[in-house]
Amino acid sequence: MVRMVQPSDAPRIAEIYNYYIENTVITFEEEKVSKQDIEQRIQKILKKGFPYIVYEKGGKVIGYAYVNNWRERSAYDITLENSIYVDRYETKQGIGSLLFTRLIQESVKINIHSLIGVISLPNEPSRRLHNKFGFKLIGNFKESGKKFNKLIDVEFWQFILD
Repeated sequence: MVRMVQPSDAPRIAEIYNYYIENTVITFEEEKVSKQDIEQRIQKILKKGFPYIVYEKGGKVIGYAYVNNWRERSAYDITLENSIYVDRYETKQGIGSLLFTRLIQESVKINIHSLIGVISLPNEPSRRLHNKFGFKLIGNFKESGKKFNKLIDVEFWQFILD
């Protein structure tokens, strides 16, 4: 079931996210996050009035998604960046699609004009998911990040909600 995040979800969200921090280039964070880090991030996003949702199965959070500022200047307030993470053992079950569907619905409710997906490569599952939901590839920034001593390309995908 998809539901709004609760502060008590922070430990599980940190657990899911820390796998991606330590083992992938999907996120450019390099240091593990704590329960407190995630609690602060949740509060910051909710305070802005942005959606932050989780997918729960059998009483356990196995995926989460949220939107946040794409850029800080007020002119960009109509565009948000989306993030979706699913427990590595629960992928390929449609959970990302369920989260994305709800995230888009919630973004429409707060009058967001467009969503930006920022995808570090390689990440074919995220590319497929964004394409499935009608996002268009806008550009590729070559070697714009570095993790695990490798230069990483980053793609920007955009979906106009109107």
